[in-house]
Amino acid sequence: MHQLQPQPEVTTSLQLTTYSTSSSAFSIDLVQRSPWADLQTEAQQVDWLILHFNHWFSHLNVSLVKGDFEPEYFPATADAPARIQFAHGFFNSALHEISHWTIAGEKRRLLPDLGYWYAPDGRTKEQQALFEQVEIKPQAIEWMFAKAFGRKFRVSLDNLTGEGGDGTTFKDNVFAQVQRYFNGEANLPRDAAHFINCICACTRGGKTLQSDEFQRDMLD
Repeated sequence: MHQLQPQPEVTTSLQLTTYSTSSSAFSIDLVQRSPWADLQTEAQQVDWLILHFNHWFSHLNVSLVKGDFEPEYFPATADAPARIQFAHGFFNSALHEISHWTIAGEKRRLLPDLGYWYAPDGRTKEQQALFEQVEIKPQAIEWMFAKAFGRKFRVSLDNLTGEGGDGTTFKDNVFAQVQRYFNGEANLPRDAAHFINCICACTRGGKTLQSDEFQRDMLD
């Protein structure tokens, strides 16, 4: 069993600051309006997530916002912070879009939609293979976010009208990526590690995620 540890290599923004345990706890206390365990509806959980994320990452000039339509990322301007807009107020959509943002580096955070290639639903087998290749890390990190919140995670092939296959290989790859983050074979982006630590402080009494909490059969 491995305990998840933030990696020393910075794989995201160059503006990041290293936080001590005491300063992180103080930061969390400032926005702890209602305990996570007391929230009864998804709408309440979404509001909690927005409040906390925007506080935890205010130093990076970014905000998490609900969208009425499809998710989209808007770079910061001279007058407004960057916006991570998630779809239709769905909690899981928010976690997915945050995971993409944590992986994106400084240059990609200056680009609309983080510079991601995307082909819409209805992809061919070849297009789907490319889609899955770039989705392994984001969905592995999203699974870790969901686990920290105690929520169910489901992989997304996002190709209902195309050639998506059964997803077995993709699920294998997502699971393997999570294990690589735990055993140190891959560096967890520092923003992802910071987000996970903050979530765990609020939802798990500070208990860190453990590798044995992630099993391959959970993805089936």
